[in-house]
Amino acid sequence: MYFLSGWPKRLLCPLESLEQPLHIQTDPQRAFFAVLSPSQLSIWYCRPSVLIVSYKELSKAASQFGPYKQAEWRPDSTMIAVSTANGYILFFEIPSARDKYLYEPMYPKGSPHLKGTPHYKEEQCAPSLNLEMKKVLDLQASITSLQSMLEDLLVATADGFLHLVHWDGMTNGRKAINLCTVPFSVDLQSSRAGSFLGFEDVYIRDMEYCATLDGFAVVFNDGRVGFITPMSSRFTAEQLHGVWAQDVIDGTCVAVNNKYRLMAFGCANGSVQVYTIDTTTGAMQFSHKLELTPKQYPDIWNKTGPVKLIRWSPDSCVVMVTWECGGLSLWSVFGAQLICTLGGDFAYQSDGAKKDPLKINSMTWGSEGYHLWVIDGNSSSNVKSERDANNEARQFGILQFHFIKSALTVNPCMSNQEQVLLQGEDRLYLNCGDATQAQNPRNTSAHSEHKLTRERGPFSDGGLDSQGLSTLLGHRHWHVVQIHSTYLESNWPIRFSAIDKLGQNVAVVGKFGFAHYSLLTKKWKLFGNITQEQNMVVTGGLAWWNDFIVLACYNLNDHQEELRIYLRTSNLDNAFAHITKVQADTLLLSVFRDIVILFRADCSICLYSIERRPEGLNPTASIQVLQEVSMSRYIPHPFLVVSVTLTSVRTETGITLKMPQQACEAESIMLNLAGQLIMLQRDRSGPQIRDKDNNPNQRKHLPFCAPVVLAQSVENVWTTCRINKQKRHLLEALWLSCGGAGMKVWLPLFPRDHRKPHSFLSRRIMLPFHINIYPLAVLFEDALVLGAVNDTVLYDCLYTQTSAREHLEVLFPFSIVERTSQIYLHHILRQLLVRNLGEQALLLAHSCATLPYFPHVLELMLHEVLEEEATSREPIPDPLLPTVAKFITEFPLFLQTVVHCARKTEYALWNYLFAAVGNPKDLFEECLMAQDLDTAASYLIILQNMEVPAVSRQHATLLFNTALEQGKWDLCRHMIRFLKAIGSGETETPPATPTTQEPSSSSGFEFFRHRSISLSQSAENLHSKFNLTKTLSMPSGPSGKRWSKDSDCAENMYIDMMLWRHARRLLEEIKLKDLGCFAAQLGFELIGWLCKERTRAARVEDFVFALKKLHKDFLWPFPVIPASSVNSPFKNGKYKTAVGEQLLKSQSADTFVNMEMDTGVSNTPRSRSWLGTIGSSQRELDTVSSHGPHMQDAFLSPLLSKGDECSIGSATDLTETSSMVDGDWTMVDENFSSLSLTQSELEHISLELASKGPHKSQVQLRYLLHIFMEAGCLDWCIIIGLILRESSVINQVFSIMQSSDIDREICQNIKTGLYAVDKWASTDCPGYKPFLNIIKPQIQKLSEIAEEQVQPEAFQPVNPSKVTEQASPRAEESRTSSSHGSNPQSDAGSSSAGRHEEDKSKTEDEDSFQEGSYDCIVS
Repeated sequence: MYFLSGWPKRLLCPLESLEQPLHIQTDPQRAFFAVLSPSQLSIWYCRPSVLIVSYKELSKAASQFGPYKQAEWRPDSTMIAVSTANGYILFFEIPSARDKYLYEPMYPKGSPHLKGTPHYKEEQCAPSLNLEMKKVLDLQASITSLQSMLEDLLVATADGFLHLVHWDGMTNGRKAINLCTVPFSVDLQSSRAGSFLGFEDVYIRDMEYCATLDGFAVVFNDGRVGFITPMSSRFTAEQLHGVWAQDVIDGTCVAVNNKYRLMAFGCANGSVQVYTIDTTTGAMQFSHKLELTPKQYPDIWNKTGPVKLIRWSPDSCVVMVTWECGGLSLWSVFGAQLICTLGGDFAYQSDGAKKDPLKINSMTWGSEGYHLWVIDGNSSSNVKSERDANNEARQFGILQFHFIKSALTVNPCMSNQEQVLLQGEDRLYLNCGDATQAQNPRNTSAHSEHKLTRERGPFSDGGLDSQGLSTLLGHRHWHVVQIHSTYLESNWPIRFSAIDKLGQNVAVVGKFGFAHYSLLTKKWKLFGNITQEQNMVVTGGLAWWNDFIVLACYNLNDHQEELRIYLRTSNLDNAFAHITKVQADTLLLSVFRDIVILFRADCSICLYSIERRPEGLNPTASIQVLQEVSMSRYIPHPFLVVSVTLTSVRTETGITLKMPQQACEAESIMLNLAGQLIMLQRDRSGPQIRDKDNNPNQRKHLPFCAPVVLAQSVENVWTTCRINKQKRHLLEALWLSCGGAGMKVWLPLFPRDHRKPHSFLSRRIMLPFHINIYPLAVLFEDALVLGAVNDTVLYDCLYTQTSAREHLEVLFPFSIVERTSQIYLHHILRQLLVRNLGEQALLLAHSCATLPYFPHVLELMLHEVLEEEATSREPIPDPLLPTVAKFITEFPLFLQTVVHCARKTEYALWNYLFAAVGNPKDLFEECLMAQDLDTAASYLIILQNMEVPAVSRQHATLLFNTALEQGKWDLCRHMIRFLKAIGSGETETPPATPTTQEPSSSSGFEFFRHRSISLSQSAENLHSKFNLTKTLSMPSGPSGKRWSKDSDCAENMYIDMMLWRHARRLLEEIKLKDLGCFAAQLGFELIGWLCKERTRAARVEDFVFALKKLHKDFLWPFPVIPASSVNSPFKNGKYKTAVGEQLLKSQSADTFVNMEMDTGVSNTPRSRSWLGTIGSSQRELDTVSSHGPHMQDAFLSPLLSKGDECSIGSATDLTETSSMVDGDWTMVDENFSSLSLTQSELEHISLELASKGPHKSQVQLRYLLHIFMEAGCLDWCIIIGLILRESSVINQVFSIMQSSDIDREICQNIKTGLYAVDKWASTDCPGYKPFLNIIKPQIQKLSEIAEEQVQPEAFQPVNPSKVTEQASPRAEESRTSSSHGSNPQSDAGSSSAGRHEEDKSKTEDEDSFQEGSYDCIVS
């Protein structure tokens, strides 16, 4: 409503005077303010804040009169009455020196400024005034209160008399009333002989006149409060009657609110009691209380002292309260607290030290409530000698606080908008973000689904009715529009402002005329003819209707009230305006669809239809009177009407189900009469006229029924005219803001499925709910309330010197206004459930289920009910939690909602929660059935706390297995850690801290995501791995180190059993890709496990099926037969692949990688040509493998052509960054220079490229080949070799089989499998035939070997250096091979199987990595 802005300012007094001010009072027009010091009266101008005239009492007179105490202005601002301590009233006249001005604005030469404006001097120059003492009145008793009452001055004295003094002709009009003769009663209905005050010494301590109640509120010196009203026009003791407020006995001061007919009485206990008058009985009726709560202000709430001053703002929307101990607090009219300076940055410095609260002696509001003038009580106690006596511009004890207020305070027709608009004295604050957001006009009948993609850009074409959520919630900054200085100079202050539906245009109204601004073009439009602007005064506010501005104004030239409509796009000129004359003064204006509604000073409501007419370039709007409704019977005073609006709300919602088209009609008038919301509905009881019979223009409009009061204490009303069949509850509801009582919603209740509604069921229901912000706008479909909140920033650290203590920047924080928003849906759902309206709650909730924060709504509701009921001290007769739990089960989010709520609630409340929602074990199983594993994991934490470890282990195992099946690797890692923690917790050892995942745990499938293999490991891990391979023991989990520590731990064994089972399943189902992922993500030791499973799960049963499955899994195309393959020179498969690969690499523009090895020993020099024939190199490989086992183990890895490998599959690091591009190309060029490629050969190469799979799949297959080779799963190596179509791989496998004691069964299996593949290729896939022909000699040789059983001692491991010779493209590149220094490997116990696996993998990787041109870094 109202918000503090910036720092307060301190006024500088130009006169030398040692007197401190003690009282400040603005004049009724709020253009001037009077400042009293003990013997001086000064008049200041408000804008700019300058001193105009000062009157100093002579010392002789000053001693006679005594010090000045209070001042009161005459209503027309021509006189001031000043009371003094010795019982005198001094009347001062303020004649103005005509055409003399003290301050004039100076403009640079040639400036087009407004010298020619009609009222130019009055607006911009401070006038020259005089002060003349006209009359002195001696009342011979101390004066306690002065109050201007119409043409009279009411004075209360300490001798118990009330004096009525006329402003003119004071002598004959003087009357005195003894308060003891005024009868007082509890209400006006009791007998006229009410009890009199009865005590001699009772007098009025403070009083204020209330025009709309026609009486004055009084506080007596004994603390009692009351209201005195004249029973007739004659103001005599006999005609006065008083009523008591029975509950107040410690009153200190009073202030009245004319618009809402409220009397606020300050009390000695620091609270403010607000009363109104019951119109039927005349009794004082308690409305609400303003008091600080211990929850918000624990330090100060009961230490404020008595209330010192209360001041209502000029628009009667807020009240400022201050206490004896100091501090300011601001409250809305019905008690919502907006600001309090007794807490936060106002009360504490940045270093935490407590500040003295600001003590206030007097305060008064400035024009339109933009300023509050305050006399600082602290400054009077300052030691004056500190100040420089020569400094003429002395720091005066007057502070000016600045405020920004909501446009709703003065222009309530803004309440059907979904934007927040705040107005300051020279700027506007909008929440509509970038104007580009709403470029597409909204569709008024449809509201498309929420999409979070509409965050920043323009709206999607679906025509969204509500703004992008991020605009409303995302950032807290305002769109600030500076009001045009030219307009502001002559028309300050800004009185009204309005924004259009799309949030693209704003209009402001100052003293005269108006101006508007487009957020798209960033330009203001002002009247071209300044006289037209100065001749109109907007009286009833303004509103936007499409592209038109509708306003009610008074024409000063013709002395005529008018309703005007201006087109936004045309020039601002009366020539383009549509003007309609109006009978009486317009007080309020509002627009509903195509109807303008005016509320006039004669208490009548007039409805006009507004229609757009396209005429030439500038379309115009025409207006016709539809209907007039007189409300004078119901409204005692027109000034009491706060807002008037048309709505489509009506009570008989049953009709709207049958005739939904009528729902959009203007069905009722909502009138806020001094806080009472009154509704007038159309009377449909008479004969209905069918629409088609009549011309719509001549259609007779239905009369309105008698008014009904819907609610009390209403500050604002929001309603919308849009229709959305999905969210009818929210769009057809009426939203009320009720100050301290929170909000209310008048919700329609719909029968389900068009059933006949129950006769006992009301058609609408009023639901109250509390929110933590002050509501300024309601987003209907989004179920959000938008507001603003004051925040503060401390800058006192900038001033460290002691002299700077008086700086306002040190005394006060800098105040800023921030946007805020709140969800309200959970409050409404809860209220419906409390009232057993679960069906309605379900309908409403389902209509909002698409909102992005709907899960949060359910969670909030569950959480709030749980906290309230579980912590209640008394037993709850009818608990709501079971109902809420049952309600939430209707939504798919039930399981998440419960577990999120539990995790955010303390453990002590869990039993109460799960007693209502169900056993957590059952909920866990439901999550598993619904495949919602993340939620199940959350339930596991609950179970761990609520159940014994055995139960949580059992459930964790279930979840772990499910996560493995679904490939949720993150969850699997957490579950491994969780299971280990449970195990260690049971045996009373501290839970094993999950070690950071070593690079080995990404065992190579890391490149599924990053396209790089990272297998580097420390020497210690290599050592542990050698042992593993040696003993073929259990694989390691995420921590490679743990087996050395506690390999006997049952928990680890238990986890590994599950991992093995899963790996076996994947292998049996031929899901190699999944197996690789699984091993990489969970650090599963694939090689060791495969060694164990070589003859079981890792054996290939059906080669053809496996081959097809791998083609499908790795998206690898089946080969096709090239036309020229018969006479192609590329029959050598090895060569073909290498060249093809190099071309592939060049095409994919991947960089080539170099390689380094840490510790290298010279290997046998490789001098073979890259294109050496397979046969001879293979033969050599067989005959020259002469190194013994102890020699073999010393080589970590022979280096290949740009590829690499490491014998144990754990020390590889494939990346794709390198500087070897040139080297690679040289290699290709060298080879190509010795060839002359024909057209057919080029075709062959391109065909070869076409039959390759994706590069990623290729890298994955090579990695798997590397793993299987090391583990000795030769049948899998054959299959991968076939897919990659690399005869070198096949040859390598055959050579291993020839040179080692391979199980005869395996040989037989491979032979059978290859024959099956050959047969399948002949019939189904001839593309494989050329490749199979190349390796046919090796297959025949294999069948010979299979005949005779190889003797075990005949096994000689392959010599890696020989393998290199067949595959190495450049001898220089691959000259060095590494030995691993820390691993001498002189272990005789190492099984031959373990060794030959290492050899096989070495040979395998020579090929596998030559293709991809990767490097290997052993760390």
